[in-house]
Amino acid sequence: MELSNKIQAQKFQIKNFTYDLPENRIAKYPLEERDLSKLLIYKNGNISEDKYKNLDQYIDENSMFIFNNTKVIQARLYFRNSTGGKIEIFCLEPSKENAEPSSAMIKDSCVEWECLVGRLDKWKEKIISIDTKNFSLNAEIVKRNGSIFTIKFSWQPNRFSFAEVLEQVGEMPIPPYLKRESEDMDINRYQTLYAAQEGSVAAPTAGLHFTEQIFEKLKSKNAIIDYVTLHVGAGTFKPVKSETLEGHDMHSEWIEVKEESIVKILNQIADKQTDKNIIAVGTTSLRTIESLYWMGVKANQNLDATIYELEIKQWDAYELEQSMTASDSLNSLLAWLKKNKIEKIICKTQILIVPSYDLRIANALITNFHQPSSTLLLLVAAVVGDDWKKIYDYALEHDYRFLSYGDGSILFKNESKKTG
Repeated sequence: MELSNKIQAQKFQIKNFTYDLPENRIAKYPLEERDLSKLLIYKNGNISEDKYKNLDQYIDENSMFIFNNTKVIQARLYFRNSTGGKIEIFCLEPSKENAEPSSAMIKDSCVEWECLVGRLDKWKEKIISIDTKNFSLNAEIVKRNGSIFTIKFSWQPNRFSFAEVLEQVGEMPIPPYLKRESEDMDINRYQTLYAAQEGSVAAPTAGLHFTEQIFEKLKSKNAIIDYVTLHVGAGTFKPVKSETLEGHDMHSEWIEVKEESIVKILNQIADKQTDKNIIAVGTTSLRTIESLYWMGVKANQNLDATIYELEIKQWDAYELEQSMTASDSLNSLLAWLKKNKIEKIICKTQILIVPSYDLRIANALITNFHQPSSTLLLLVAAVVGDDWKKIYDYALEHDYRFLSYGDGSILFKNESKKTG
């Protein structure tokens, strides 16, 4: 184990990964057409620009694209107490008793979620309710852990799933930095066209730019399109407040990856003619497929490991064996799946990707422009090295729109990266 990798990662000074983001550069609303957003292209140290609709012009034949097909749930609920006082409940993730988000979303009758509560002082009764002409939704606090509350939701009639309940009474949880209330438009636009697996409380925003026309163009270049799932949690907006990463607690998120997707990635890596051209669409897709590599390293060390033992912790990528090839790692993961007669990986990852990290699966990233001093910006620096500063300076100087509803980029791995 190369402990020095961990020490190097822990000692990164967060002050070196910040920049001045004027309020007027934050896109409060999306463009009318998804694929007309600006696209910054970074390759071999050079920067150029175009529109997302022309993405196909900047990729090689037979490239592989990995998308995150999670679906944002309408996780913000507004209740009123008996005197009319407003109480906000923000659903974060299912409680431990209800396992992963996909299963929790199809529950009927009742379900428990970890939540944030706004205007807690207004919650006087044991149970608060939302009543509509179709059903009644009740909320009750089961326990509290600091600022996080375990809330039991129950409803009648119980033929509705929790997903259907949220669709009827919940609001889309647009990011707090937009500084506005969610609108009807957000229900459609703060969602990718290919969203399928319900469970996120934030959108995988790199995918918001993709249209059917882009997919058709990619297919005309024999692109391989595949999907993984990472349910994005509210922790994605969590700033790094410590001086170094050593004091930062990385958030964990649920991932789901089918065995057939692992096989497709493995085949792409094995095909020398494509030069392992695997493009992660979004930081969440990147975190998912890079987590697969480290899960394979763990499976190789212990084929009898449980799924919980394969979960990726914050510093695993810097403490585990570093020399294993991507092919060997994924083959080990497939062997583990076969041994356990499982066809899908469902577990949590807390992977932290920072500038000392070397990408194991992907060699390019499509992503938006991220907040200063965020783990997402550190992830970008892991892909392009110190050139992240050049990229962000260019975007600021050329009127790019920032954050979730803003413009984006395709960043090819900088093989000679250096990050200070």
